[in-house]
This record gives sequence, structure tokens and C-alpha cells, in this order.
Amino acid sequence: MTYSQLLQFISKDMTMAHIYQPVMLMELLKNEGKASVEEIAQAILNRDPSQIEYYTQIVKRMVGDVLTNKRKITTKDKGFYSLAGVESLTHGEIDELISLCEQKIIDYEKKRDGAQWSHRRRGRRAVSGSIRYEVLKRASGRCELCGISNEFKNIEVDHITPKSLGGKDDISNYQALCYTCNAQKNNKDDTDFRKLNAMYEDRLHGCLFCDVQTIDRTRIVEENELAFVIRDGFPVTEHHSLFIPKRHVLDYFGLSQPELNAIHQLLHSQKELLLKLDPNIDGFNIGMNCGETAGQSVWHCHVHLIPRRKGDVEYPKGGVRHVIPYKGNYEDLK
Repeated sequence: MTYSQLLQFISKDMTMAHIYQPVMLMELLKNEGKASVEEIAQAILNRDPSQIEYYTQIVKRMVGDVLTNKRKITTKDKGFYSLAGVESLTHGEIDELISLCEQKIIDYEKKRDGAQWSHRRRGRRAVSGSIRYEVLKRASGRCELCGISNEFKNIEVDHITPKSLGGKDDISNYQALCYTCNAQKNNKDDTDFRKLNAMYEDRLHGCLFCDVQTIDRTRIVEENELAFVIRDGFPVTEHHSLFIPKRHVLDYFGLSQPELNAIHQLLHSQKELLLKLDPNIDGFNIGMNCGETAGQSVWHCHVHLIPRRKGDVEYPKGGVRHVIPYKGNYEDLK
């Protein structure tokens, strides 16, 4: 590449979704045009404030707490830690203590064989760009815990149930978290995920929707790991569909976040499919009946997707308000 070509690319043609391209070029330019993957990664890491935030939390909540409050080796004053008595040590003693710390690290790394960083690697392959896009789109570019926008903090794709505890590489088990919430998640969450995973296997013999999964699978038109779709046996309109968690759970309010994600994914997928099957579909009603008073008759959660077409009722305004007679036309109630 000539100077003019590089100048044109960097100043005019480079499109950026992140800082990675200019950082990589800078590293190559500084090292006579050649740099290892690790060197480029280190250059990116040096510009990533989220890593400083992550280890700031480690210092405050873990190592700083242990050395200061439990072991009484250090003291803390505002944002600074101090090692008591260090002023009385000779240079030789300091060098010896540093060497001893280095040896402790070497021995520990040898014992763990790299496993000490497994919480950062998370023992899984990177989430693909297309899946990451879908997760962030579903979250509208915001952390699903604290709500901060990706304009202010980098948003990461996190396993709701960790891989180390049996969590699946499935979009229903992904959530969007800012790097701060992701870093702090394990410190705040004491859920026994082993029991939670077993919960998803719950089935009730004789339940209509539990039995569909084994006895009448031909009714299933789409499924993912935690939910499936069937066409309603008594459709309100053509292609009226039911979205059902595989776990036996009473109603919508008993669903876990991964199950909500799974149903949400299928709703979007089926919406696109039905629009292609029938161009006359002009709208949808989505709803669920929770409790006998609300009309529930099958005691296994299911979400209705009812395609709507112009003219299918005389007066559609009010939509789901029509579940109570004469309450749909709310303008007449004023």
C-alpha cells in the first residue's frame, strides 16, 4: 500500500463500527508493518475502559476487601489503598517480597493450568455476529438489567444460565447486559442454576400441551429449545396459533426470562411466516388467559397469536378490550 492509498482509506473510506480498525493499523504502522494477533489484541485492550471498570470492581469487592477488612494487611482512604509499615522496609526486603509474590503467581498458574481465567473466557465459543445482533435488537440496544443505552456503555451478550452450570448456546438463554452489570452479575446472583435447569424438564402426563410434545408432534409447526408453536384447534381466524413453553407451567406469570425470550423469538418468526403465507393479514392480536375468571381452560401456559384481516369484524377498534362485552367501543363510554 502506498502512502496516498492508506491516506485515502483512513481519512475517507474507513467505516467504523468500533475502534478496532484504526487501532490495528496503528499497531502495524508502529512495528514496521507486522504485528502478532496477541499484540494487536493487547493494543485494543489498552483502549478498553470496560476492562478497568471490571477489575475496579474486583479490587473493591474482592481483593481489596480481603486484604483490608479480613486480613488487616492494607488500609483504605477514599480511592487509595496503603500497605501499613512499608516505609520501614529496605529496598532489598521489598525486592525479596516482590519476588516471593511473583513465585506465588507462577505456582498458582501452574497448578490451575490457565483455569483461573475461565470466568472471563466463559468456556464457550464467541457468540456469532448475527446472533449478537438479534439479542441486541431484542433489547433495543439497552442493558436488560439496568437499562443503560449502548451509547453510554458497551453492551455484551451474556448467558442467563451460565455455561459452567449447564446453560445452552441458544438465543433464548442470551441476554444483553452492559459490561458493569455483566461483571457484577455473579457477585449478586446466588440462584442454584442446577435446580433451574431441571425445572425445564417438568412435564405433566395427561396435560394437553405436555402430551403434544411426545404423542402428537405432527401439530408442532416450529420450536426452539424451550417453546413450540401449534395452530389452534378451534381457530378464531385462519392461522390462529398458540405459543407454548415446553415446561409444564400454569400461566404467563410463571415463565422464566429464557422462556419469555423463546416465545418472543417464535412470535416474531411466525409473524413473518404468516405474512408471507397470507398477504391479506393486516394485523395481529397477541394475548393469554391467566386464570379461570379470565377464560383460561387449559392449565398450561399458552400465548395466542390471532391474525387479523380487514373486515373480519364490523368494528375492530378497541381490540382486546372486547373480552368484556360493550367495553371495546370505549369512545361510546365517554
